[in-house]
Amino acid sequence: MPAPTHIRSITNADYAQWLPLWDGYNAFYGRQGDTALDSNITETTWARFLTDHEPVHAFVAEQDDQLVGLVHFIFHRSTSRLNDVCYLQDLYVKKDLRGAGIGRQLIQAVYDAALIAESTRVYWQTQDSNVAGRTLYGKVAKHLGFIVYSHEL
Repeated sequence: MPAPTHIRSITNADYAQWLPLWDGYNAFYGRQGDTALDSNITETTWARFLTDHEPVHAFVAEQDDQLVGLVHFIFHRSTSRLNDVCYLQDLYVKKDLRGAGIGRQLIQAVYDAALIAESTRVYWQTQDSNVAGRTLYGKVAKHLGFIVYSHEL
């Protein structure tokens, strides 16, 4: 029987267990080795989670005192709504625990936080090739058909 999963806000003491999950997430999207994020980005991202005035937040999934997943999200203004919207930016569950409902729990935790913040929408993006993720996402949200364009500066 799998251990129960507890979803909670990240704390400063979580860094050592969060970092391998963060590295795993980045590797999934090709940011490893020569293309890895600069350590300054990771350190700044971490600090933002723990700074009250920042709009960037993080939850972790924990089983038996071990972190097994993460979700990062950002509240921001929208030109089409009066209340802030919530961008679910990063979602990652340890590979050996995928399919056990942890990703769904992390998404629900973001939905709950967005409701408390009086946000009117949670949205995210993923790669077309993320079949497993898209299978879950299709069960918990509606795909609106948008295509993402990006230009690096």
